[in-house]
Amino acid sequence: MTDSTIDLLALSDLDEETARAITAGALAGADDGELFLEYRQSESLVFDNGRLKGANFDTTQGFGLRAVAGEAAGYAHSGEISKAALKRAADAVSAVASGRSGTYAAAPQRTNRHLYVDENPLGQPSFEEKVRLLQEVDAFARARDPRVRQVSVSIAGTWQVVDILRADGHRVRDIRPLVRFNVSIVVGEGDRQESGSYGFGGRAGFGEFVAEARWQAAVDEALRQAVVNLSAVPAPAGSFDVVLGPGWPGILLHEAVGHGLEGDFNRKKTSAFAGLMGERVASKGVTIVDDGTIPDRRGSLTVDDEGTPTNRTVLIEDGILVGYMQDRQNARLMGVKPTGNGRRQSFAHIPMPRMTNTVMMAGDRDPAEILASVEDGIYAVSFGGGQVDITSGKFVFSCTEAYRVQGGKVGQPIKGAMLIGNGPDALTRVAMIGNDMQLDPGIGTCGKQGQGVPVGVGQPTLRIDGMTIGGTAL
Repeated sequence: MTDSTIDLLALSDLDEETARAITAGALAGADDGELFLEYRQSESLVFDNGRLKGANFDTTQGFGLRAVAGEAAGYAHSGEISKAALKRAADAVSAVASGRSGTYAAAPQRTNRHLYVDENPLGQPSFEEKVRLLQEVDAFARARDPRVRQVSVSIAGTWQVVDILRADGHRVRDIRPLVRFNVSIVVGEGDRQESGSYGFGGRAGFGEFVAEARWQAAVDEALRQAVVNLSAVPAPAGSFDVVLGPGWPGILLHEAVGHGLEGDFNRKKTSAFAGLMGERVASKGVTIVDDGTIPDRRGSLTVDDEGTPTNRTVLIEDGILVGYMQDRQNARLMGVKPTGNGRRQSFAHIPMPRMTNTVMMAGDRDPAEILASVEDGIYAVSFGGGQVDITSGKFVFSCTEAYRVQGGKVGQPIKGAMLIGNGPDALTRVAMIGNDMQLDPGIGTCGKQGQGVPVGVGQPTLRIDGMTIGGTAL
């Protein structure tokens, strides 16, 4: 099914008038709520060790019905889109507003903005062509360097159609393509093996993503990282000035700072930033925005999963806390406007405030100048996994590519470096901000309360003073 005119109600015995009537009845007395319908196709192929290791194709559809009353929310969902299923869901969620006479929230504004194409990336190229592409990538990677011992390459795509219907008759539809390419390479010399990986993606069809120049560049980047790690020495441990590279290292700010700026954590006062609106929370020059309006980006949405158009929301401006990311429920309870950050993993999940593309804006310093200013420190170019505690802001992140910097010069690569710190504290330690802001290549997925959604990050080269590095004691 690839027709962009797809009508999810038409796939069932429901018509719009009936669906609206049932929804309105379920939300009587509620403060807010909606019927969220979804149709999704997903495909992924994995080519590993010279053969096609996995191929998955999945189609799902269903609805979620939500009624919001004060701080409470009733939610019911079903994989069957039908009049009978919707009635059962309505009976379940209506209990949350029973006996109330709430004023149903005003519908979100409408927009003609469209941030990505409707194209279904699963349609073209064909399955056979995708397999041949994976074989070609594998062969290309192995031919680049005799030290290559293993290659794993994958492509994945989804095509999601959402239809959001409110009790007041407001109806919004969004068609969301999403693709991702990833390659991992293991190289070896003698008994030592190291790996490197690189990926890219976004909201588009597969056409531009299977372009030869692009995937070859991805292979070369993964191979470069793996070869660099072959000569890496154990990371030192202690307190160091740290320079973060541009682009993907923004994942550290996403985790260590971004979650703490989501509305629900601040309303419940479980965020390290709770109660600090209007106060200085970062060094001068630090400006962080969440921007869901960047065309074709992985974290972008024309409208969020409550039907609110996404925005460019300034969170920290020149070091001052000026905003939070909000869904409709938390915005209402906090007396502010929703920012278009109400997101959910699927129809089976309730929406909550989530990031889209979270970015630190550029400063005015040359990246070379920033590195030259470090007498003894670490240059972190890429990160792997990390953990953060929202309430305290404490985080731990592992570096997948990092270097020792001494006397202002980038030296030997190091391995096993762990960045340990506290998000709010780290913001106050930002000493220099580069003029080279970059967005990540389109590979981020954010987890919160068991839900995963695609996101983007970005930042310029950044110097943070006095960070704790976990590695090998000197």
